[in-house]
Amino acid sequence: MTILAVTATERAEFLTFVPLAVLSVAAAVGMVLNRNAVYSALLLVVNFFCLAGFYVLLEAQFIAVVQVIVYAGAIMVLFLFVLMLLGVGSEDVLKETIRGQRATAAVLGLLLLGAVVFALAGGGFGGGAGSLAAANQGGNVQAIGRLLFTRYVFAFEAVGMLLVVAAVGALVLGKRRA
Repeated sequence: MTILAVTATERAEFLTFVPLAVLSVAAAVGMVLNRNAVYSALLLVVNFFCLAGFYVLLEAQFIAVVQVIVYAGAIMVLFLFVLMLLGVGSEDVLKETIRGQRATAAVLGLLLLGAVVFALAGGGFGGGAGSLAAANQGGNVQAIGRLLFTRYVFAFEAVGMLLVVAAVGALVLGKRRA
């Protein structure tokens, strides 16, 4: 058995990963198949916590903490608040509001699957553990800051501007209804 042939650390990582992966897949399937939007949102919170666990296993503690605080905390509370405020029932979810959205979603899903298969076949995900250690030299938070403010500064600023525009748009739309 290959599990017995690895070190204690690798065995602990494996024994942590397997239940976390099973829980993550079960929560994702439950989220998609559930007809109640509130239950789906709560299952998405479970999935966000599983994702944070995966980040911890990958030694990206900063991203794991941000995942819990920003996504599982703030975004999901906001999402649940909007669901409760609008009173979205399960019968509203079953109606197709945009013509052809299911067919478009199926085509886009197949394109995404094709892109992942293409990337896996081309070896696009082969970074190796050596590159991770080099990237995190000096600490994980410092490495993220270094990348955000050098290589990805334009994307970082563009996302910031997009969030400001979205917040102003939400305020304008909210003010118009009142």
